Amino acid sequence: MNSSPAPSTVSTAGTASAVRFRDVCRYFGDVRAVDHVDLDIRDGEFFSMLGPSGSGKTTCLRLIAGFEQPTSGHIELNGEDVTGVPPFQRDVNTVFQDYALFPHMNVGENVGYGLMVRKVPRPERERRVQEMLDLVRLPGLEKRKPSQLSGGQRQRVALARALINHPRVLLLDEPLGALDLKLRQQMQIELKSIQHRVGITFIYVTHDQEEALTMSDRIAVFNHGKVEQIGTPAEIYERPATAFVAGFVGTSNILEGVLAQQVMGKAGTYAIRPEKIHIAPVGAPVPDDSLCVTGTICDVIYLGVNTRYVVALDMGGELVALEQNLSLDSTNALAALGRKVSLLWKREHSRPLQG
Repeated sequence: MNSSPAPSTVSTAGTASAVRFRDVCRYFGDVRAVDHVDLDIRDGEFFSMLGPSGSGKTTCLRLIAGFEQPTSGHIELNGEDVTGVPPFQRDVNTVFQDYALFPHMNVGENVGYGLMVRKVPRPERERRVQEMLDLVRLPGLEKRKPSQLSGGQRQRVALARALINHPRVLLLDEPLGALDLKLRQQMQIELKSIQHRVGITFIYVTHDQEEALTMSDRIAVFNHGKVEQIGTPAEIYERPATAFVAGFVGTSNILEGVLAQQVMGKAGTYAIRPEKIHIAPVGAPVPDDSLCVTGTICDVIYLGVNTRYVVALDMGGELVALEQNLSLDSTNALAALGRKVSLLWKREHSRPLQG
């Protein structure tokens, strides 16, 4: 299926833009890392660039920072064209996945390094270091070396160092990738809280859909150097514009071809989220606003909180349904294997896709 990109801009009328891309391309030989991208990132928002490896999101971040220059197009920061402007002249800072802390410096020296380079007097520097350590909830640790900290603490130090110069835009390049799942989830909440408190624009690069959905005001989904869709987390998840977005952000059933014609009554390509599908006995009444197909449960995956059912349809093809385990254990879930069922969902939950 040809998944044509959705329009890649969202109106920001009446809202100042922190970052704008205008038809930006970045090519490396024959590789189109960024391919005619338009973006408007609003001042003060938490904006995520989401996509798989090689989709162009990190190259876009490097273009904003000035580490790369566009092959064509223009980049604006706070209304000024910075195309060709070197990194040190841009009012941005970057937090990297590997923290990039100086191992020979203690926490306080790491956090205050930018102020020292700017020759800020020591009393002012120490005061602002304490403010930053309080902000990231690391008070009293200024004398420790990075090697004496946990991964989450080192990430907070890197964040404090990036924020101490009050940049207009903070760039975060998969900063939680090295953390374990539980700590990563805690830091997602912490990062969003810090962004609210400081009120500056955060631009966050990730391949993790949960991170993007949890923290973002808006998300740009990247694929092969292009922006497939921009929207709020709810818009991206509930109303995916293309088959790629439907499959990459969460899990979707894709109806197309003959199956789409049979189920929907008209040609096209449609996405249905598994949790929108209700499993019922064969012959159960079908509400007027709903669609129904029948089939046989051919696979059951017990996931603890939920169970995923794969249903081989009588008309051909498969659909996946996801049901919450409110009163079901793994034994009962697995007993459904081979059962004939009806699958029902509201017609409005069959989302038409471009392409």
